[in-house]
Amino acid sequence: MTSSDQFTLYSGGHRGAEAEFGQQAELFSIREVNYSFEGHQPAREKGLTVLSPEELKKGDISMEIVALRMNRRYSQGNMIRKVFQSIFHMVNNGIQIFAVGWIQPDNTVKGGTGWAVELGKLFNRPLSVFDQEQNQWFTWKNNTWAEDQPRIEHKTFVGTGTCNLTDAGKKAIKDLFARSFPA
Repeated sequence: MTSSDQFTLYSGGHRGAEAEFGQQAELFSIREVNYSFEGHQPAREKGLTVLSPEELKKGDISMEIVALRMNRRYSQGNMIRKVFQSIFHMVNNGIQIFAVGWIQPDNTVKGGTGWAVELGKLFNRPLSVFDQEQNQWFTWKNNTWAEDQPRIEHKTFVGTGTCNLTDAGKKAIKDLFARSFPA
């Protein structure tokens, strides 16, 4: 296997799952890029990249498209738009996507994390979600979620997820790194 120091984690540095992905990346000497924007205070500042308004616009998308894709409504608020724009940069740069949250009955993922998952589907990226309610990893295969024990297999990957990280979610992230980069 390739040495872990040749890998790059793309994330947002938010508290919860993203901070845990960053802590694990640091333990394994993996480079971090944490996308943020003016007015947002991430929990993790290692590898912080503050996107300019022009850079954010590259990830702009109609909130109506987001709402249709995720089967829910979003306000037209500027902050949620910036969050979705920064998620675009994460998914655009990371080949493999890992998220921690809750898979909904309609196969979307709860909250803003769901936008990273939907972009992963749109971009046809390897995509895995740890569902904190089911206490299980699932990988998107043949337009459905299949139980899995994924590994980090691409040199660029995304680590994202809920701010409400459970102990099981935290353990799932730790185990993902240990499985991917055995000592």
